[in-house]
Amino acid sequence: MSEVKFVDTTLRDGHQSLWAENMTTGMMLPVAKRIDDAGFEAIELISSSHLKKCVRELKEDPWERVRLIAKRVTKTPLRLIAGRVNTFEITPHSVYRLFLERMAANGLRQARISDEWNDLSSWQRKVQFSREIGLDPIVNIIYSVSPKHTDEYFAERTRQAASLPLYRLCLKDPGGLLTPERTRALVPSILKNSKGIPVELHTHCTTGLGSLCALEAIKLGIKTVNTAIPPLADASSNPSLFNVARNARALGYTPAIDEELLKPVAEHFTFIAKREGFPIGAPVEYDYSQYLHQVPGGMVSNLRHQLRKVGMEEKVGDALEEAGRVRAEFGYPIMVTPLSQFVGSQAAINVIVGERYKEATDQVIQYALGLWGKEGSTTMDPNVKDKILSRSRARELARWVPPEPSIEEVRRKIGGAGVSDDELLLRWLLRKEEIEAMRLAGPPKEYVTARHPVITLIEELTRRKDYSQIQVQKSGLSLTLRQAQGGELSRTTLGKTS
Repeated sequence: MSEVKFVDTTLRDGHQSLWAENMTTGMMLPVAKRIDDAGFEAIELISSSHLKKCVRELKEDPWERVRLIAKRVTKTPLRLIAGRVNTFEITPHSVYRLFLERMAANGLRQARISDEWNDLSSWQRKVQFSREIGLDPIVNIIYSVSPKHTDEYFAERTRQAASLPLYRLCLKDPGGLLTPERTRALVPSILKNSKGIPVELHTHCTTGLGSLCALEAIKLGIKTVNTAIPPLADASSNPSLFNVARNARALGYTPAIDEELLKPVAEHFTFIAKREGFPIGAPVEYDYSQYLHQVPGGMVSNLRHQLRKVGMEEKVGDALEEAGRVRAEFGYPIMVTPLSQFVGSQAAINVIVGERYKEATDQVIQYALGLWGKEGSTTMDPNVKDKILSRSRARELARWVPPEPSIEEVRRKIGGAGVSDDELLLRWLLRKEEIEAMRLAGPPKEYVTARHPVITLIEELTRRKDYSQIQVQKSGLSLTLRQAQGGELSRTTLGKTS
């Protein structure tokens, strides 16, 4: 039988799904070359949300991350996720184009393009920008479950996407909602309507079916599957590379990947997960309720947090149930960012206030006005739409027209003649003090792992509670650990011995 090829998602979707984007550049660098050498068709590296996370919380320059990885990954195309630049604000076209330009200039080669409505006009603009800049465009056909997301819907959207000058198409299932049965129905239709453009599959394991759907897709003619390397696979992440490759081989296919080369990568990230207390992905039980509310896994924790702040954490089940009702009344938007957040936040507000739609966020009002896609406004329940737009704030927002400044105008407003394009984009997304704090932190830090035995020994000894003092001496090194208040050996004295 034929080869099965893979796109690696470990460094992007894997840690976005499981580690809340907390993987540092230093954690990536030691294994980047191994991933590059393993035979992947592409390596997903970054999305716009990573830029904010890098600067605000990790105190790292995201552009430096891209450059450092690009120096080590020289064989495999690095891929960008190119949805929105600023998730919860409407981004001018000029800023989106600059975002793509800077990603290409710093080492990215492919752009996987999304529109939350699977909208042709949005795809056209983004594909055109990508082609002009030199990025190979891959368009996502985003999967969802609702009365309007029929087989013919996906066939038609595939025909629309295939009318564009694409490098590839991708059947994207962000909620892990595909079942083997739906995969068997959809994949032949999508391949038939793709006009010969290669199609890859990107699914998640949220309902426990991701790996099974990947195998069904392979049997139906999909040549490329998106997978992650454990421990950053399974759970709410993508299927495990090792699992899909092993099962594909059992079915008679040839996985075009060097699994042996990747086993130390899995060991590296497992060590980090255990040391940092990060989740280790594992297969999950089938959960039918996911199909009812379709709230992404990461958003469930946000809902719980919102309710906890008002002392109503026990209402999380009610909020999820309400999310299903709100989604139907909003015209069944696909539950991806930012639409899933609009639905989930409104559901939480309805539960907290105790009266449906008494309060509404600005984004929900803008949604009803059609500013986040005309399909949302035109397919909303008319009674709900009227209730949202009857408030004075809606009348204010109805007069607002999203600005479309040129990059020169953006530069005059938040930059200056001496500000680089990379810095300008950071200023568009973040506050000046956040960027300054990141700069003060210095370049990305090396992440020390078990290959540094002395450091590992020190770390393990500091966790001991059964000694009041430990002293280690060897040629050139003197180490003393004394028990601090609380019981852990945490006072460390290092010195040179003569």
